[in-house]
Formats: sequence, structure tokens, C-alpha cells
Amino acid sequence: MAEFEMTLSLNVLNHLGINLYSNVPAILAEVVANAWDADAEHVTIDISKDDATIVITDDGHGMTESDINSKFLTVGYQRREAAGEAVTPRFGRRVMGRKGIGKLSLFSIADEVEVQSARDGERNGFTMKLSDIRDKIKGGVGKYVPESLAKTDLVVTKGTRIVLRNLRKKLNNTESALKRRLARRFSIIGPEFHFDVHVNGAAVSPEDRDYGHKLQYLWHYGPKGVALRGQAKKLDRESARTIVGVDGWIGTVREAGALKDDGGENLNRIVVMVRGKLAQEDILERFNEGGIYTKYLMGEIHADFLDVDDEEDIATSSRQSLIEDDPRYEALKESIGVELKYIQSQWTKFRNETGTAAAMEIPAVKDWFGELVGDDKKRAATLFGRINQLTVDDGEQRRTLIKHGVLAFESLRYRKNLDALQDITLDNLELFGVIFGHHDDLEATLYHQIIAGRIRVVKALQQKVDENVLEKVIQQHLFNHLWLLDPSWERATETQYMEQRVETEFAKIDAGLTDDEKKARIDIKYRKTGGRHVIIELKRSGVLTNTDALLQQVRKYRNALEKLLGEYGQSNDAVEIVCVVGKPLSDWTSDRAKKASEDQMKFIDSRVVLYQELIENAYRAYREYLDTDKEAGRVFSLIAAIEESLPAEDDLPVLASSAEKTQVS
Repeated sequence: MAEFEMTLSLNVLNHLGINLYSNVPAILAEVVANAWDADAEHVTIDISKDDATIVITDDGHGMTESDINSKFLTVGYQRREAAGEAVTPRFGRRVMGRKGIGKLSLFSIADEVEVQSARDGERNGFTMKLSDIRDKIKGGVGKYVPESLAKTDLVVTKGTRIVLRNLRKKLNNTESALKRRLARRFSIIGPEFHFDVHVNGAAVSPEDRDYGHKLQYLWHYGPKGVALRGQAKKLDRESARTIVGVDGWIGTVREAGALKDDGGENLNRIVVMVRGKLAQEDILERFNEGGIYTKYLMGEIHADFLDVDDEEDIATSSRQSLIEDDPRYEALKESIGVELKYIQSQWTKFRNETGTAAAMEIPAVKDWFGELVGDDKKRAATLFGRINQLTVDDGEQRRTLIKHGVLAFESLRYRKNLDALQDITLDNLELFGVIFGHHDDLEATLYHQIIAGRIRVVKALQQKVDENVLEKVIQQHLFNHLWLLDPSWERATETQYMEQRVETEFAKIDAGLTDDEKKARIDIKYRKTGGRHVIIELKRSGVLTNTDALLQQVRKYRNALEKLLGEYGQSNDAVEIVCVVGKPLSDWTSDRAKKASEDQMKFIDSRVVLYQELIENAYRAYREYLDTDKEAGRVFSLIAAIEESLPAEDDLPVLASSAEKTQVS
């Protein structure tokens, strides 16, 4: 009968640990976990960026030579299956290690690892080099023998000392950032657990996690959740809840931006902790939740039932996530899913309430809201609540949203009022005045918003002129904002087909231009607006031209356009040509000469506009509207008052005038 044999190559080390980890905190967490399992009370991590070394020392029970070979250097050593090893002898700690591969993570950042350990008066030490291990892997040899340290080189007297040298990852983390990230990976650091960790002499504490002050609403489950509540000094609401088998907390922050800490770590997640150590980076991402509330969530769930000694290991090889089709994980996920739905409803309710309160901080909005009754008041409160739910971190932006929300609300209110026209009789004709008065008021307010936006565009152009970079900016804005040339030209209305036909004809003319003529012009465009066919020629700001040269050029384009209009039966349509230039024409030597030039241009329905003149005329036209329209109605005055409550900006014109239970199934 044939015999078969399975062999394992050292190459498996690449997959089990050497290339498995991606960041320094995760790797150091494996060493800290080993110190916990060794009944250590004190762990020190000393990082030298100058020497590119990391030294981790603990005062645990240490290892003998036999321990080193049979446990530390045995990849896959399953401590929990050994008699009396699942719980530590001194402090009775349930050990964190299970797969026996955590030590391999050290090679994810270091090319050389030195280990020294002392136990029962025996001291030993050795050095492992990644290059030597890889040579063995290439050679297919099944054993690797580390280099022993001479007794005179040993400095350890108690516990274990690990030195990482020739680091392959840059030590970008500051001391405070590393403390914070280590604190977030463990919940068993502190005097109550007889376990402290120091980074370059500074103690790691639960406060380093930097969670509490960020929270606005908190739902806590058991003692660990209550402990977090003690750090949350600015809570608006909290609720004691129960998920059977689970400890910890879930909370929401005031502003979504608070979930990005100064180290760049994203806290918009719910981590899963098992036996006091991070087991899954984020279970929140496993839910297909699209609600806005999820953008404000953070949390920490402790689920020790996921790791029971006599059950299958639920952790993946990286020990940073969990096997998701395991029934225990599915039960946890189901329970958290139910809880998230509850939190969503509560968060929405709370934010609606605080949204109205925030809006009431604007006196004009408070007065307006006070005048509303019945369903209108309820709808307005809902509106403010939804604004408060948006992921906007800037108070000014939120107040601007409130202003726009009031405008939208009044617009909808007006539409509802139109239904009242059916109720008007000879006895109540005065309702006509009320309804249309409100309509005119709203229309004027909306138009003001448009005008204010246009003035911002004009001011931006003025700034570009000052910076002498306006050519392309004018080109960008002019053809899409025809109101710069004439306030009555709201928007282009030509069809795409007609525009393409005109551009084709213009291209034929352009082909006959001299190089100097081509260089003198930025662009020429056709638009239809206000019932007119408009040709806009944009000259470069530094070009000096004259009336005759302009007339000679624009006649060609006018003739081409009129030919096309004739084909469409539109020969009688009005045509206008605007030449935008940077410098006065060379033949404008006097007022009389300029008048003669204007008359010549007008004869073929054309005119010349200077860059600066274009900007100043547009600004003057719209500024005059804002300054002269003092007839502010109810909505107009309301929006004005809201705008006045916003921080002043020179470029922005202001208008005138109980415990509940969720069971783990």
C-alpha cells in the first residue's frame, strides 16, 4: 500500500507572520499581549529613532532554555492545550495568545530580533535575522537555528527583553500617538489589572484612548461602558442598555469631523475586543447601513464569549479580524444590528430636538418659528432636525443651511397657499392680496440670493484682474454667465445642434486667419439668449486693435450666422455681436472718435466692451438693485436678519433691512 507524507516548508512563515502585519502599534500589541500572558506587571517600550531600534521589556515569569525552544521558537505552539497554561499562575489571567504565531509579527518591521529572558535563575538569549530565515526558506531546510548570545552580553535579570533592530518601517508615530493607539488596542492596562505599559517613560492609560470628550450621546452595556461614561464629560444624553454576553459602549459625536484624530486614525468604527485585546478593527463596516447617523458612530464592544478555550479559534491568522461565518460571530452581529437600529431612531430623535434648539439661537429664526402653528411648526422642527443631522462641521455652514432651509420651507408654504385660490369668493377677495403679496415677497428674496451670488462672481473677477491672470478666468466665466454682458441675458437657450453648426462655420473662417490674428484672440463663441443670437469675440488682454480691424473680422462671422439662420427660416431674428477687449481701441483718440467708432459698430449690431468695463458695469447694475430695493417683505426681512447673524464677509452682500434588553440569539 502506498504511503503518503505531508511536509511543511519554512515558507509558511512568510504567510503566518513575516508579511502579515502592516503597522507598528499592531506589532507591539502582540508583544504586550505576550507580557500579559507571562503575568508581567510592568512593560516598557523604549523607541530610539536615531538608532532605529525598539526595546520591549517586561517583568513576567520569563523563559528557560527549554521554554524558549518548546514554546517561543515553536511556531504554532498552542499554550491553552497544555495543562495549567490557559490561566496564568500568579494573577489568574485568561491568556490572550492562542495560535502561537504572534512572535512572527516582529519580522514585519525588523530585520533583526534579539530575545533575552530570565527564569528561575537561568538566563538565556539569542538573535534571529530575517535574512538567515529567508535563506533557509529558499534552501527548503525545515529548521532554523538562531545565534546564541554570550552570557556576558545578557543584561536581563527578570522577565523578557526583546530588541528590534534594522527596522524596515519608519517610526513616524509620536510618543503620544503610539500611546493612544496602544491604549485603544487593550482594555486591561491600569492599576486595577496589575498591568502597566510605558512608552519612553510615559505611562499608557485609558484616558490616552481619547474617546470620552468626543461623545455627545452614549449607550453603554455593563461595567466597561460605565467606565467610559466617567471619561465622557460633555455628554448630552446617556442610556444604560443590555446586550446579553456583551460589555462596552456605542456612542455618537457632535460633529463627524471629530472622528478623525490628529494622528489620521479614523474612529468611525465599532471595534470588537476579546479578553481585553482588540480582535476586530471594525464590525460597523459589516453592516450595509446608509443612514447619516453611521457617520457619527464610534464604539467598543467586548465579547469574550467569542473566545472559549474548548471551542474553535474564531480569530483569523492576522488576529486583527474574526471568522465571519462562525455562528458566534453571526449572533454578535445580529444583536449589534438590532441595537444599531434602536440607536438610529434615538439619534434621529435627539438630533431633531437639538436641531430646533440650535436654530432658535438665531433670533430672527426664533421669531419666525414662534409664528408657525400646527403642522407647519412640526414640519419646520423636522427641517431643522435634518439640517442638524447633516455631516457639516462648521457652525457658519450650518447657519447658512438654516437660511436656505427657511427659504425652501417658505417656497413650499407658498405652493400650499395656491390651493386657497379655489376658496376665494366675492366675499373674501382680499385673500388675493395676501397670497400674491407673499409670492412677490418670496420671489424678491430668491432673486436677491441670485444677485448676491452674481456679485460674488464679479468680485472674484475683479480680484483676478488685479492679479493679471484674468484672460482664462474671463473666458471660463463669460460664456457660461452671459449676464456679465447684459443683466437680461439669464442663460443660453440655443440647441446643441445649432451651436455645432455655427461652430463649424466659424472654424472655416478661423482657418483663413493669419497667425497674428489667431494669437490676438482667445476664443469666439455663439450663444442664443433673451431671444437674440449673440456672437462673443474675446480678445487677449494685451492686444491693441482698432475699429476697422474688428469690423472686418466680425462681418465674416455675422454673414456666416445669417446664412445659417436663413436656412432655418429665422432671417428676421435679432443678432448682436460683442467684442470683449483688454485695451481701448487705438482709434479712440478722443471722445468724438470713440463715438464715431461706436456708431460704426452699432451699424452692424455690434459693440466693444473692455474687460474692466464689463466687470464694473455688471457690479454696478446688481449693486444698485440691492441698494435700491428697500421694500423688504416678511421673508425678505427674515433672510436679511439671518444673514446679519452670520460672520461678516466683505465679499458677501447683506440684505437690507431605564434598562432595555437585546438578546444574543
